[in-house]
Order: sequence, then C-alpha cells, then structure tokens
Amino acid sequence: MDFVKTTFIDPVSHVLYTYILIYVLLGVGLYFTIRTRGVQFRLFGAAVGLLLHGSRDRSEQGISSFQAFAIGLASRVGTGNIAGVAVALTLGGPGAIFWMWIVALIGMATGFIEATLAQLFKIRMPDGSFRGGPAFYIESGLGQRKWGILFAVLLVFTFGIAFNMVQANTVADVLSGSHNVSAGWTALVLMVLSAPVLYGGVKRVSRAAEIVLPVMAGAYLLLALVLVLMNLNRVPGVFGLIFKDAFGFGPAAAGATGGILAALLNGVKRGLFSNEAGMGSAPNAAATAETSHPAKQGLIQSLGVCVDTLGVCTATAFIILLADKSVYDPANPGKYTGASLTQAAVVNQFGEGSRWLMTAMVFVFAFSSVLGNYAYAEINLNFLRANSLALHVFRLVVIGSVGLGSVLALNAVWDFADIAMGVMALVNLVAITLLGKWAFGALRDFEAAKQRGVNPEFSARDNPYLPGELPTKVW
Repeated sequence: MDFVKTTFIDPVSHVLYTYILIYVLLGVGLYFTIRTRGVQFRLFGAAVGLLLHGSRDRSEQGISSFQAFAIGLASRVGTGNIAGVAVALTLGGPGAIFWMWIVALIGMATGFIEATLAQLFKIRMPDGSFRGGPAFYIESGLGQRKWGILFAVLLVFTFGIAFNMVQANTVADVLSGSHNVSAGWTALVLMVLSAPVLYGGVKRVSRAAEIVLPVMAGAYLLLALVLVLMNLNRVPGVFGLIFKDAFGFGPAAAGATGGILAALLNGVKRGLFSNEAGMGSAPNAAATAETSHPAKQGLIQSLGVCVDTLGVCTATAFIILLADKSVYDPANPGKYTGASLTQAAVVNQFGEGSRWLMTAMVFVFAFSSVLGNYAYAEINLNFLRANSLALHVFRLVVIGSVGLGSVLALNAVWDFADIAMGVMALVNLVAITLLGKWAFGALRDFEAAKQRGVNPEFSARDNPYLPGELPTKVW
C-alpha cells in the first residue's frame, strides 16, 4: 500500500490539486459569482424563505425541496465536517479554515448553478419521481452521452465506494480510539444498519435524512456555541490566528504544517470534500425535488454550502482551536488526527462525559452520509440504465465498502477519495461552465417574476430568458 501511495496516489493528487483543481474551482466560482451578480449574497434571504416553505410544491409521488436539501446535506454534513476539518488543521494549520471559508462563499454561486441545471434537465421516472444531475445535463444539454456516462461512472465509484469507505473509517477511528471497539465490530454494525435503508431506495433515504440530519446538525452547532460562550474572551484571538496563518504569518508557518501553501491546499481539499460545491454530487439531490421553478431549488441547495462550511465546519474549527495546546498545537500538531482530534477537543472542554455524545454525533453524521452517498450513486445507476439485479448487486458492493473502509488506514482512505473527487469535479466544472447560460436564463426568469410580485412558476415554452429551446418533457 505504501508503494502505491508514494508512486501513484501522492504524485497524482499533488498535480491535480496544486496545479489544476484549485484554479479551476476558484475561477469557475468567481465567474458564476460575477455573472449572477453575487446571487448567493443578493438572494440569501429569499433562499432561506424558500427552504422553510418549499415543501408546498410537492405532490404525493414527489420529494419536497426540503427533503432534497436534506439528502444533499446528509452527504455534505459528515466526516468532512468533523474529521476533514481536523485533518485540514493538522496538515495545513489554522489558516486552512480561512481558505475553506473562501471556497464556500464562492462555491455558493457554483452550487446554485449546478442545482438549477439539474432541475432544468431532470427527467420524470415511471413512479412519478424525478432524477437528474450532471450526467443528465451533460447528455441533454451538451448532447454528449459518453461524457455523461463517464461522469456517472466516476460518481458511482467515488460516492458508492470511496466516500463511504471514508465515512466508515472515521466511525471506526473514533470507536477504537475512545472506546476500544475493534474495527471488525464497527464494520459489522455499520453494514447491518445500512442494509435495510439502502434497499429502500432514494425515497426512504430522503425520509431518514430529513428527520435525523437537522436534529443532529443543530445539536452539534449548539455544542460549539456553548463552547464559544465559555471561551468568549479567546474568540478574537482565534479569528486572528486563522487570518494570520492563512497568509503565512501564524505559528503553523514556522512549524510542521508547511505555511501558506499547505494552508491553501488543505483548505481547498477539505472544503471541497465537505461542501461539495462544483463536485457535481449535490445536483443529483436537487433534481429529485418537485418545485415550481428550477432557480428555487438552486437557491435552496446553495444554502447547503453555507450551512456545511460556514456553520458546521467552522464549529469544528473553533472546538479544536479553543482546546488546550496539549490537544492541538498549531506549531506542532499530530498527537491526535482525524475525528479523534475533534473528540479530544470536546472532552478537553466538557469532560469525559462528553465522549459518548461526540461518538454518537460522529456516528450519525457518518451514517447519514453513507445514505446520502448511496442516493447519489443510485441516481447515476438509473442514468446508466442499470436493471434491478444490478442495483441489488451494487447495494451489496456499497455495504461491503462500508465494512472495508472500517478496517483500512486513515491516510490511505483519504488519499484515495481525494483523487476520485478531484477528477469528478473537473468533469462537472467544465460541463456547468458550458451550460451556465441556461441557469442564468432561469435566474432572470425567477427575478422577473419576483419583480412582478408573483410566485415564480417556470415554463420552458417560448421563454425569452432562455438561450434556446430547452430539451425537456418536464417543464
């Protein structure tokens, strides 16, 4: 495994993130921010309102806007928020958090575009539900089914296998380090719990996600808020540390984490893994929603980026940075890694009684991500026209990946996921840049209706804001 890591995984990951993905990701996000006149800032309030009332558009056969948002959040809010932030702090120092914020703020525009495109090019399934996402808009919008197949295969592999291994690995790491539970037992429990939900399909996943995720995410944010209030006098210093270290002036720059470049690289990597803006994953959830206008779901899904990174990831960062140096020292990190670092920071502040609380949170976040990841994979298997037998076989593969991820080394799993994520993101970023004009048109149509004081309801027929005839039977 070390040979594969040093001769293949590390060099490919270095080139992909250092010379390609960072610039493409930030460049595309800035382009969409400018072209939409900062849609993520201008219409933030409208997005919140839509999230709270979006379920009104759903029929009995469909999935509501909130359920689709919950599926996306289930995949976003997982180990990337607990383990990923800890990894970023260990490898990139406090400055990595600043770059995670930048990726999120810019990525909200990217998230809006890709989710709106997913709605525009979605298809109706025989049971009345919807499917869509990058593979679908690449085929319909660009007329390139082969590239759609490539993306679908990449996503099935990345989310069905690689990312689920990461989620399971984090749970095993926490249970082993804190409660002496063997990885084998963790693997068995996760596999047994995953099976009945995965075999229920996307609708069952959406019902589970809309109940579990908001409650657990809220509890985690409340935990971080209490910790901040307990250490209110130190909060300005934490912000100062993050900003100084982001530009190479903090203690991490002189320590083991490598300065500004390490902060930038790890912030972008972990930010992308956590909020998934531009990766092409969340659009698969956005397309399942039944809504009266594509831009509505685009706005709602852009909020997922905000909640994930500016909310939950920031909470994790403050939990760790407010802990004693015996837990985390920016100049010399490494005593704890991954989710174990976050858990150790919570225990440092709240005592041993909080260890089980953190274990429960890590478990729920990781388990919900497994469900969200599977939902994405199933949607793309639908695109690949997989039959029922293929779906059953794939569910077994997913369950096996959860078990395997529990017993592999942390670094191997993260590195494996990084490459898969990066390649998938590049394919999607090229596609949404080429198709962005359709999302711009949908946004103009949405804003025109708002200016007239009416509830935006979209029709693709003879729509003056679209660049052409939309190839769809839905709108």
